[in-house]
Amino acid sequence: MRKLTLTQFMTLDGVVQSPGAPEEDPSGGFAKGGWLPPFAGDPLFGEVMDARFAGAGGFLLGRETYELMAAWWPNVGDDEPTAAKLNHLPKYVASTTLKSADWENTTVLGGDVVEAVAGLKAEDGGELQIHGSGRFAQTLMRHDLIDVYELLVFPVVLGEGKRLFGTGIDRSLRLAGSRMGDTGLAVWTYEPAGELTFGSVEDPS
Repeated sequence: MRKLTLTQFMTLDGVVQSPGAPEEDPSGGFAKGGWLPPFAGDPLFGEVMDARFAGAGGFLLGRETYELMAAWWPNVGDDEPTAAKLNHLPKYVASTTLKSADWENTTVLGGDVVEAVAGLKAEDGGELQIHGSGRFAQTLMRHDLIDVYELLVFPVVLGEGKRLFGTGIDRSLRLAGSRMGDTGLAVWTYEPAGELTFGSVEDPS
């Protein structure tokens, strides 16, 4: 069974929309894109991302994330380790509209993507990774297919935008690791922890 990990950039208030640039995802009139670059020089950011890609055996991508990556990474030489991984390892794109994909070693997952991802996890091979792809990640969360949540949380509050943990998603998670960078970047690693439990605070009087 292959492990499926989610790596996600997010603000303190849970926004994951358009981290890299204003034009990345302006849908819904979102005008606060590009909130990540001021923190990209934090050494922890580079360390975490290098380690994530070093362990990759394949990638799962939503259509929008695929199109952003496919426009950039094939133009980066293989002497850059992240580019070498992304350009040559298997990539699986979840899309009902994309009929073909030109980026090397890419397969379009049409139809039942949950069944397709479950099948990929059952195969032999290295770690499957999702980077970004918020809506796709939410679908997989709802079907308990994500094994590790690697959340890079930046000290920014936007007050609007798409969030990773949206309506209809509830989970009990276990903290598996945490690190703090020089700029306030926090990296939290979580794993599923079974069913949610509830209780009440006892009256101390």
